[in-house]
Amino acid sequence: MNLHNWIAHNTEIKLKTLSLAYSSCPNDTYIFHAMVHGLINPTDISFNTSIADVETLNQRAAKGTYDITKLSFAAMGSLGEQYRILRNGAALGRGCGPLVITMPGYSIHSRHKIKVAVPGLGTTACLLFRFYFEERFPGLVPNLISMPFEKIMPAVTTGKADVGVIIHEGRFVYEQMGFELIQDLGQWWETHTGLPIPLGCIAVKKEIGRETTKQLESMIRQSISHAKKFPTAGAAYIRHHAQELEDNVIQEHIGLYVNDFSMDLGAEGENAVLTFFKKARQAGILPPGPDSWFLN
Repeated sequence: MNLHNWIAHNTEIKLKTLSLAYSSCPNDTYIFHAMVHGLINPTDISFNTSIADVETLNQRAAKGTYDITKLSFAAMGSLGEQYRILRNGAALGRGCGPLVITMPGYSIHSRHKIKVAVPGLGTTACLLFRFYFEERFPGLVPNLISMPFEKIMPAVTTGKADVGVIIHEGRFVYEQMGFELIQDLGQWWETHTGLPIPLGCIAVKKEIGRETTKQLESMIRQSISHAKKFPTAGAAYIRHHAQELEDNVIQEHIGLYVNDFSMDLGAEGENAVLTFFKKARQAGILPPGPDSWFLN
């Protein structure tokens, strides 16, 4: 072993650089701001950070692109052999599910080949819609059209889609934009299961060791705590990535999607996740999962 390699292998503290990806949505940039900007307790981990929409992250995770990544729970349900779920940073809760909207006067019963715009075929929103639609309209087969979430309402307005499944800030503005609500999918889920709706999670590759994984969970908790203690610290970063959202919408978004489950899923959160996966397997949508989705 040459001198350079000897030094690298015998340095007491080795810096680990991990690839980290999350979405541009305010809840994600709020959660990770302090962590990726060195504002929490220093560790031997640094990050190469990428930001993309969740459906893109879902697709990249299938290729193992990132060490740590935001995922829809629906996508995570097919990746249990490669990734495990961190107990922190998740989007999960009550009153925060996707909404099914349409233009005034439209009736789903009026067509047998309804065109439905969804924010990605691998998203939790799409999977929830499939659960709901099969129960509510047996025999009707929807034509699911995948598109970026910000294009869904325009697609419904122009008639490219009959119905849209909207997520994120769409729930705060759909009424003022003239749409009608067909179904709150989160409310539908809560009524059927009594559990909060699992939307998105932070996943880590299984090849990353136990100690580092626990360290990552601690860092996410610290980062959320920092954001709560210093609410203006990440404001510019969040606004930069929030496209053209109004400040009040950004705050509503963070208030809805960053909650106690984001700090720690806890027993109720884990039960909600496992129930979601079980229902999807029973419907033949997801494959069997691993013995454990979490670090034990």
